[in-house]
Amino acid sequence: MLLLWYASILTSMITFAFGISERSWLYMLVSTTTLLPLAYYFSGANSALKYVGFIPLVPLCMTIFFWWYSSKCKTA
Repeated sequence: MLLLWYASILTSMITFAFGISERSWLYMLVSTTTLLPLAYYFSGANSALKYVGFIPLVPLCMTIFFWWYSSKCKTA
């Protein structure tokens, strides 16, 4: 199970880096999706670790912004 967590975190970090460099909403969406199982697991914690569940909101907001920006540039 720990190997799946490492794979999820590594995939998320790599796609996040590609998403930032390419300004691609698709890479950011993949990054958000791969962070969701970890966020779901930690959201059930009774300590401060439950706030780790909010981490996917950062790539999600960036996904929405990149999608909005790319659709705005295509129409202009």
